[in-house]
Amino acid sequence: MRIASIERKSSETDILVEMNIDGTGKNEIDTGIGFLDHMLHLMAFHGSFDLKVNCSGDLHIDDHHTVEDIGICLGQVFYKAIGDRKGIKRYSSIYIPMDEALCLATIDISNRPYCVFNMDFKSERLGKMSTQSFEEFFRAFAFNAGITLHINLLYGENDHHKIESGFKAFSRALRDASKIISEEIPSSKGIL
Repeated sequence: MRIASIERKSSETDILVEMNIDGTGKNEIDTGIGFLDHMLHLMAFHGSFDLKVNCSGDLHIDDHHTVEDIGICLGQVFYKAIGDRKGIKRYSSIYIPMDEALCLATIDISNRPYCVFNMDFKSERLGKMSTQSFEEFFRAFAFNAGITLHINLLYGENDHHKIESGFKAFSRALRDASKIISEEIPSSKGIL
């Protein structure tokens, strides 16, 4: 079973994350940020990950520390759960529409972290979450998970639809790239 958990406590956040890569989408999410809870619920459902995220953060300041630290913890727990990457598909690209918005997420579970996030927003906030925090979440996840991640919004008007298509595409691409399809390390070097 590819399961891992992590606890992280700092002066800014207190976080518990548990993840089962081979789950069914069961989730228990409580970040203190309603919109982020919604996106993480979508991540669990569309990635078929069993996911538990509990966070108490310094939201009286703003959402930045909470969002970034959750991205860090989710990335670290994914890194632990994926293990030596033996047999994984490794690459995936998924397009997801959400009404007028269309987003492409491309992933390489390479142990070479990088993040490209091409998405602009009209609004400063979605619910109580700063739209600037979405890029911070994905960057924190990618660098701590050891993945190369590209999220490209092709077009869209409604900010909710844009980021929802992004989270769904990311989640489905991560699930697809994580699939076990062989007994080999998917690298010409023999190591990832």
